[in-house]
Amino acid sequence: MLMEYNKNPYDIDAAKTTFSELFERWSSEKFSTISDSNIKGYRASYNTCLSLHDRIFKELKLADLQGVIDNCGKNYPTLRKIKVLLNQMYEYAMKYEICNKDYSQYVDIIKFKDKNSNKTNRTPFSKDEINALWIQETNIYAQIVLMLIYSGVRVSELLDLKRENVNIEEHYFKVVESKTENGIRIVPIHKRTYSFFKKWYEDNNEYLLHTPDGKKFSYRNYYDSYWTPVMSLIGSSHKPHDTRHTCISMMTEKEVSPTLIKKIVGHSGAMSLTEKVYTHVNVQELLDAINRI
Repeated sequence: MLMEYNKNPYDIDAAKTTFSELFERWSSEKFSTISDSNIKGYRASYNTCLSLHDRIFKELKLADLQGVIDNCGKNYPTLRKIKVLLNQMYEYAMKYEICNKDYSQYVDIIKFKDKNSNKTNRTPFSKDEINALWIQETNIYAQIVLMLIYSGVRVSELLDLKRENVNIEEHYFKVVESKTENGIRIVPIHKRTYSFFKKWYEDNNEYLLHTPDGKKFSYRNYYDSYWTPVMSLIGSSHKPHDTRHTCISMMTEKEVSPTLIKKIVGHSGAMSLTEKVYTHVNVQELLDAINRI
């Protein structure tokens, strides 16, 4: 055994590395190359693996990993993110000879695909509800809902939007951080909501949207203090993501081309190779498309 060790010495300390220690080592390399939203996603997945945190990584077996998946009670999209984290941690561990077998590739999440207990039905705003919002258009928080509906952006993308990424003269803004590659995009500003964007822009704050005291909105703060009261005002119970679904539905109804819809809303995985490589769309085409609704 000593002869074998001398021929191919290994790091004895590495053999004692825990799941948590490996995550810290892996994340110290990974996190400098990805967006804040992706970092939050990986940390959430890590926190779901609490039962593994203090375990020696190389001693983990498939049953340990599968146990996290089977017992965490998360929906399928979240389970998929957990498996991605495990895949990447095992790839890192194999690279540095911390373990010699990748059990993450055998973790089964497919059996949960049709058992998404937390799945939310996306319901677009009705025409009456949109009209009710326009009646309240002097309410700056009703304006934000309309800004979401008429742009198709995720609520996090609008709350994270910095003033420097808004081209108010050319009627568009840039989403520069997103959880998907297709999410990095130019978004046209609809002519009906342009005055709302312009008003916020002229506040000259770091973030386009901000709290009354000039701070960046957190999602929870925005949802509880501003979104919910507006929904109560119009007698609705919609969730913020419904605005995105509404925009897509409205563009589809107006027969906007699927390629332009995907470009505007940044659908993850929705772009075909041809659309990604060969379709170049200018800002005016995006403006013409969004202004059809």
